Amino acid sequence: MNEQHKFFLYARKSTDVEDKQVLSIEAQITELRAFAKQNDLAIVEELTEKQSAKIPGRPIFGEMLKRIEHGEADGILAWHPDRLARNSVDGGQIIYLIDCGRIAALKFPTLWFENTPQGKFMLSIVFGQSKYYVDSLSENTKRGLRQKVKRGEYPGPAPIGYINDGRTKTVVVDKKKAKVIRGAFELYAEGNSRLEDISNFLAQRGIMSRGGKRIHKTRATFILSNPFYTGLFKYSGELHEGKYEPIITKKLFDTAQEILRQRGKPRHKQKNEPQAFCGLISCAECGMMITAEKQKGHIYYRYTKKKLKCAQPYVREEELDRQLSSLIKKVSLRADWAEKLLAMAETDKDKSAQSASAFV
Repeated sequence: MNEQHKFFLYARKSTDVEDKQVLSIEAQITELRAFAKQNDLAIVEELTEKQSAKIPGRPIFGEMLKRIEHGEADGILAWHPDRLARNSVDGGQIIYLIDCGRIAALKFPTLWFENTPQGKFMLSIVFGQSKYYVDSLSENTKRGLRQKVKRGEYPGPAPIGYINDGRTKTVVVDKKKAKVIRGAFELYAEGNSRLEDISNFLAQRGIMSRGGKRIHKTRATFILSNPFYTGLFKYSGELHEGKYEPIITKKLFDTAQEILRQRGKPRHKQKNEPQAFCGLISCAECGMMITAEKQKGHIYYRYTKKKLKCAQPYVREEELDRQLSSLIKKVSLRADWAEKLLAMAETDKDKSAQSASAFV
């Protein structure tokens, strides 16, 4: 066996679209084992990873490079360079370790590589092609989804009450669950049910969360506010008309939305309205200022601190007004004086208004 180089056998497969035609991990390992035996390669360890290489951050790949830097191996055996990198960062790491001498050999059953300037140049081109393939495939996928949306076809997983027909690639009504969803809308539109009641309604009819628990009220809100059930769906922040059968009418949906809006308004704690005598009078016994509160349609005044020991009881506003009026009468003006003073005040008011208008 050739002991000159030690290799890590690395196999990767992701669930992304770009890996659809790639061999499974088991098939890769079988091919790589046969290639290693045929070429007398020393395999230190077999490493497998199920993760996309579009972006950096694969844990097993990163750990493999660290172990190579520590000298555990100086070569990598993989099915193809795109198994190692589909992004510029990971590809650059591989080439950098080759430049530093940490990686002395790369072996691929589908590609010949030599550790020479020409070989590294070709490797960088292959990594670049892999990245270009991913980028162009992503753009083509987005373009295809946009075209699908324009045709009125929903491009994602169908919500509760519908199912994705894999044969026709369309969304169809789940007749059993659609009846339950329609009933939930009708129940909530009556205006007498809470979101918790809707969750219970769904649970009693077999519609639960993925974990088998009762649907949370947040999820119930999402269901009741989803226009999908009226034949409209959102994509990229825009509303589109779908080519599928609606479950509920637009009128029923709008009624449910109005109830959600009304119940979703923040409820601010009502502040005490300022009363006539607050801030003007203090208790003669404890010396605290009086405050007011409304009870059973009447306003009552009391001292401010409840913890103080004060023998004075609550006083109704009418009684306090009577007591104050009797005190004020002792220093009140005579009627003829009051009339003259009011007339003088009115004269001053008119002069002040004229002066202000002239100034303006």
